[in-house]
Formats: sequence, C-alpha cells, structure tokens
Amino acid sequence: MKQTTLDHRISALAKRDLALAKKILAEAIRIPADHINEDPECGLSNHEGPRLVYLREQIIEIGAVRDPKDVGFDDFGNIVWTVEDIHDGIAQDDKTIIYLDGHTDTVKALRSQWARLGGGVDAYDGLTDPKTLRRDVLKSELGYLPPENEWNHLLFGRGSADQLGGVISQIIATRILLELAEEGALTGCIIRSYGSVAEEDNDGGGPMFLVQKVLPTAPPNMYPDVVILTEGTGDANKGGLGIYRGQRGRMQIEVIVNGRSCHGSMPWEGLNPLEFGSAIIKEAAIAYENRDGFLDDPFLGHGTRTASWAVLDSPSDCAVPQEFRFRFDRRLTIGETAEVAIADIERLKAVSVAREAGLEVTIRIPTYNSKTWRDYTPGNRQVYPGWVTPAEHLAIRAAEECYLRVITPNLPPIGSHETKGALRSTPRIDRWIFSTDGVGFPVSINDTTLQIPESKNWIVTETVKHPAMFGIGPGQEQNTHKIGECVDTRELQHTIAFLSRFPSLFREKNL
Repeated sequence: MKQTTLDHRISALAKRDLALAKKILAEAIRIPADHINEDPECGLSNHEGPRLVYLREQIIEIGAVRDPKDVGFDDFGNIVWTVEDIHDGIAQDDKTIIYLDGHTDTVKALRSQWARLGGGVDAYDGLTDPKTLRRDVLKSELGYLPPENEWNHLLFGRGSADQLGGVISQIIATRILLELAEEGALTGCIIRSYGSVAEEDNDGGGPMFLVQKVLPTAPPNMYPDVVILTEGTGDANKGGLGIYRGQRGRMQIEVIVNGRSCHGSMPWEGLNPLEFGSAIIKEAAIAYENRDGFLDDPFLGHGTRTASWAVLDSPSDCAVPQEFRFRFDRRLTIGETAEVAIADIERLKAVSVAREAGLEVTIRIPTYNSKTWRDYTPGNRQVYPGWVTPAEHLAIRAAEECYLRVITPNLPPIGSHETKGALRSTPRIDRWIFSTDGVGFPVSINDTTLQIPESKNWIVTETVKHPAMFGIGPGQEQNTHKIGECVDTRELQHTIAFLSRFPSLFREKNL
C-alpha cells in the first residue's frame, strides 16, 4: 500500500513522542506510591483522583488540547478532553464524531509479592535493578515476553498493560492530531477522548453514565460514529496489537445463604450456610465443566462461570456461621441472557437441598453502589452486555487500512519475530477474552431516549443497539493482573500512530 505524506508525518511524530509517552506512563503507574500511606487504595477503582489530576496537567502541558477548558472531569469522574480543527470550515453537526476510551483505574498491586517473586522490579517504580531481576520467574508468570535481548523495550508496573498504556496513547495521539491539523489530520472530525474510572469494579460504568445521563439531552455532535477502545489487544499466542471487534458480556450473580448460628461444639443446633453454600459452588463448577447450560459462539467463544468472591458472617472460628455470601463471575456469549443464567443457579440440586433443610437461599443480580472519586453513585445492575461490530462495517475496514498505513511499514521485515505475542505485519482481526468499557455503550433496542441519526450507522441487533466499536491497544491480555505486568513500548508507539491516523482515514471513507 502506497503511503501518503500524512502517513509518514504521523509515523515520524509517534516515534518522536515515544519517549514522552513512556515518561508520562511511568509516572502514572508510580503515583500511588506517594499516597498509599493516607489511602492504601490509591489508584484502584474509585480512588483514581491523584492519577487523574496528574493526567489533566500533562494533557494541558504537552498540548494535547487546544485550550485548558477543553479538558476536565464529568460528574461521574471520568476525565474528558476534546480536540477538533476549529478552522476547517465544517459545521459541527456535519463532523464525524470519534470517541477514544480507556480506563484509568488498576487492580491491587500486591507490591510485596512483586518484590518477593520478581526481584528487581516494583509494582509502582517499575524496573529498579536489572541485575536482581528474576527473569525466569517473570517468564513463568507472564503469558508472553519478547526475547531477552529486546527487554529494553519493556516498561513494568501495575497498569502498564491494563490499561494506562492505552490512555497515554490517547493523550499523545490528540497532541499529534492538533499538531497536524493544518495537514488534514483532524479535518471534519471531533475527537472526544475519555479516561474512565471504576472500570475494574464496574465494567463500562463510565460509558453507561454517558449513554444514560448525557446523550439523551445532548446535541447530535455528541453521538459517536465510532468508538475506539484502547484496552490491550495483544495475545500471547496470536500476536500483539490486534484489532478487536467484539467481546462477551458478563454479569455478577450473588448467592446469599442464611443459616442458623450456634456453638461449633454442637453443630446439630445450627444450620451451616458455609457447608450448604460450598455444595452449591461445587455443583456449579461441575455443571460448567460439563458445559451444562452454556452456549458457544464461533467468534466470541463459549459462556463461562466461576466462583469469584465470598464473605462469611460468623461470630468466631469456633462457631457455625450465620451467613455465607458469594458471587459467580458469569461471562455471557451470544444467545445467553442474565435471566437464564440466574435460572441455571436456581435449578441446582444443592440449592433445593439447602432450602429443604431450612436455610434461606437468595439468588440475585447485585447493584453497584460504590461511589466514584467524585461522589457519584452509579446504581446500575451488574449486567454488562456483550457486543460485536460486523467485520464488514466501515469502521473495521478503515481500521485494517490504518494498520497497513502506519504500523506495517514501521515493523521489522517479516521473519521469525512474527511468533507468539510479537507484532504482526498484517492486521489481526479478533475479539477480547476479557471485558472492556465497551459493555457500557449498548442500550436496549426499545430505548427511546436516544435519538440516533441514521447517518451514525449504529449496530442494531435483536436486543441492543450500540455505536460501531473496536479496540486496539498496547499490552497482552495474558499479562494483565499479574506479577511483573509490563508493556512493550513499541506497541505504545504504534498505537499512538494508529489513533492519530484513523480519524481522517475514517472520515474520508465515510463521506
């Protein structure tokens, strides 16, 4: 494919700004270290404040917005910044609206475990001592690492792959878009870039706020034509930087088993919810192993269920407990519904046995009520719908071409490096295994609060409607949430180039 001048310019600026991206990313990872004494949960869901304040400062300082007023926080707590070419002569309502989305919260660091297992690497400070780095341990912990002679490209730390690298890519991309506005990089486009909060706890909560509270009363130029999710799209076996066009949905199923507490020396006086509840968990696990009640989809894969969380209410460790509360993480593939998933737990024999013995068993979908760092209470049911953007959609075709224009020409020649999790010279179209903010955008097909112009070409299924979505982002799925989490910064550079080139390319093809 013949490259244009804009292709070359964007590729050069992405390479130029890689050092800046690495610097901002390393500091965004490190920030909780300054605050964990007063807030041990700093950086986690609903505790992102210090990191977000820093990111806003950087967005302004490096010129990733035209004016400081173009970046701020919405009521939910998401950081939002907007860029466009105000001199392109195109009316606001005629512009192509592109959302960039990445979450800014991370999971718990387990800092002491990093030190014990990884040696010279810290969850916040990254690589601290290459000489004591336990390379064999990291190789066993992580899904994919490049050859050791390429480890100089790795940036370590909690959030490097999930998903701070994607958010930093958004920041640098909007800087480049503004720099190249006069060369057509932003012509006819408005970019709304989001750094969402509490995604790890409440997938898609930020976008849910947007589609439920903002868009219903918003002008047409707020409705996206396409959403690009910058969650990591690397796979340890298939390659880095895939273009992902779908994911399964997920839900939480909470089971509350109430028994009768008594002294542990006289268990016949009580009804033990831990023992009856454990039987429910065991039967549910066997049912999943046998795929009893689970559908399979050739693209998204099969539905899954696993016990993921538990709390025991007991007077002491020498008593029969009063209550056992636990949850299943249920991933929903195409054709599966929350109602059927609940019914599958209700029909377990162990549930009937517990009730017949006199215990109270409640099975429900929990509501997410933890306040965000801006004191907003989401209040949503913990059901997060899956989605698929058809392969033939213009957004996916444009994404493939964008990859060939600004990523493929900047990779080493085809050779043995194109194995396992390494970058590929041709775009890999696939889907996520885990969840992303994308689950926050679908709304019921019966929703009448959104007046979506036909020109937006949203995806409409039998149950939901949503904007065209796809993902591309630095990081391997199998490296997230693990000791030694890291990102190959070459993926950072190529993501920046992609995000900088896609708007004008998509606009051109959409006219």
